[in-house]
Amino acid sequence: MTWLAATLIGLFLLQSRTVAEPTEGFRQLLDAVVRIDVREYAYEAGSKRFQSGVGSGVIVSDDGLILTNAHVVGLRAVEINVTLSNLERVGAELVGWDHWTDLALLRLDAEEVARKGFEFTVAEFGDTKDLYPGETVYAVGTPHGLTRTVTRGIISNPRRFFADSRGVKGYETGQFNTWLQTDAAINPGNSGGPLVTSAGRIVGINSRGYTGADNLGFAIPSDTAQRVMHGLAADGRITRSYIGIVPGALRDLEDFYDLELNTGMLINSVDPGSPAAQAGLRGGDILLAIDGEPVDGRFPEQLPPIKHRIAIQPVGSELSLTVKRNGETKDYVVETEELVSRVGEESVVEVWGLSIREVSRTYARENQFPDEEGVLVIGVQRGFPARVAGLSTGDVITKINDQPVSTIEDVMAAAEAYAANPEKVLVEARRQFRVSLYVLKP
Repeated sequence: MTWLAATLIGLFLLQSRTVAEPTEGFRQLLDAVVRIDVREYAYEAGSKRFQSGVGSGVIVSDDGLILTNAHVVGLRAVEINVTLSNLERVGAELVGWDHWTDLALLRLDAEEVARKGFEFTVAEFGDTKDLYPGETVYAVGTPHGLTRTVTRGIISNPRRFFADSRGVKGYETGQFNTWLQTDAAINPGNSGGPLVTSAGRIVGINSRGYTGADNLGFAIPSDTAQRVMHGLAADGRITRSYIGIVPGALRDLEDFYDLELNTGMLINSVDPGSPAAQAGLRGGDILLAIDGEPVDGRFPEQLPPIKHRIAIQPVGSELSLTVKRNGETKDYVVETEELVSRVGEESVVEVWGLSIREVSRTYARENQFPDEEGVLVIGVQRGFPARVAGLSTGDVITKINDQPVSTIEDVMAAAEAYAANPEKVLVEARRQFRVSLYVLKP
């Protein structure tokens, strides 16, 4: 063996030994990672069903706050149990939930922790902006139920952009941040666990992996996670502003619009009825500045931060948008409104075999409804009155026994009256802009 070969092998072994040797901060991080077992209910096919799931989380405060994914713990959780590093189980409650970033916040049952004399460790956050491609990171969690599993990889891309992010339980996700891409193994059950540096600092919250692909995992950056965590701890939810523009990257279009490089952002489209539409904006406009601050949306990776700039404005505030159209530049004043999910509140009418959802403002605009009145049918159960009458998924119930329906409570009240005195019920529903009548029989 030559001197050079021996030296290279020695350096490789030294590097491997250095990477493998855990730091005190990393050991502390391991003690802060928990397993989360959740039992929750879902409304499917006109019935209420219970389901169980397993995920991961990390303790981030001295009073027992745990950061995890929104798709691990939903709003319908009826039982949450957390397994600490000492393998003991403790109950927890949901503090807040934010599907837009796929983050949720839990709190350990303080009385149970004190009564049993348990202690726990708190993890620390690292700085996402310091990450670089090739940096070693570790994913910690409970893949496929295998508690306290550590996998090693690198940061493959610190600013991955998804044009169409997969939603959380049907809700919108990932519009206001880019993602950390890693080749550290992330499997079902890793969700909600931390992505950390060799020093044990959290740089991301593991969220998703590509099914059928190797070494493609994605995490929510820690700067986004910390911002959402503080908001959920304070209010239980994150309130964001919305104006209704759908952004697009300007790359390769600068010459067409006679723009200098790194100037402006394309407005791909404008949501019907939105504040932007009411102000006169339209698809094909070029957004040059927001309140006088220049906008640079040349590349797709630059779009989420621009949407975030709008989202963090107080609801009801006025924004001055400098827009270029047909060679002319003009300022438009837009008043923001609260960002609302297309997924409204849901429930089930078991006596009719009917799953329903309130029509949200966003859903109504998407489907060009005349208003937000009515309740959306999201499932019907075979053999029950709703299915027998002919109602189907996608119908919008607008009246019951000639009484207008605006909320889930309206439907539930009619169902309670029906249960107390079973008689025929006349339901008026809209399907693809056509109104039809259905008779629900006992």
